[in-house]
Amino acid sequence: MALSVRTADIHDLDALAPLFDAYRQFYGQAADLPRARAFLAERFGHHQSLILLAERDGVPAGFTQLYPLFSSVRTARVYLLNDLFVAASARRAGVARALLTAAAERSRALGAVGLSLSTALDNAPAQALYESLGWVRDRQFCEYSLTL
Repeated sequence: MALSVRTADIHDLDALAPLFDAYRQFYGQAADLPRARAFLAERFGHHQSLILLAERDGVPAGFTQLYPLFSSVRTARVYLLNDLFVAASARRAGVARALLTAAAERSRALGAVGLSLSTALDNAPAQALYESLGWVRDRQFCEYSLTL
């Protein structure tokens, strides 16, 4: 099977929305395809994220969404790899690895100096994949969040 990863655009909205809705469901949200589609359309419309789409033989297989941030300390752009999802039918076929590799390449090409992501503490398979690609687990800083 041929695997490719490319930058998605507004014309990919109908292919991406079901993947994004499945991603949200994976994290406990109710299915809501119109909401998923509207959220992605807004990101595209306002140029607020970079979405990479993986396809196996032309069929959407997964995506990653990167949000631009800036590091004051490094005085440079970084990206938050906020979303990474592979369709159940495409798992264990190198799709996540291809998406992560493409995310690093595209970020570097856009002048970014780094990528960051978060994953569940018990998600050992994902952590192993990240580390195999050179990602380093932060052991210096704790991450906090505030729900508003």
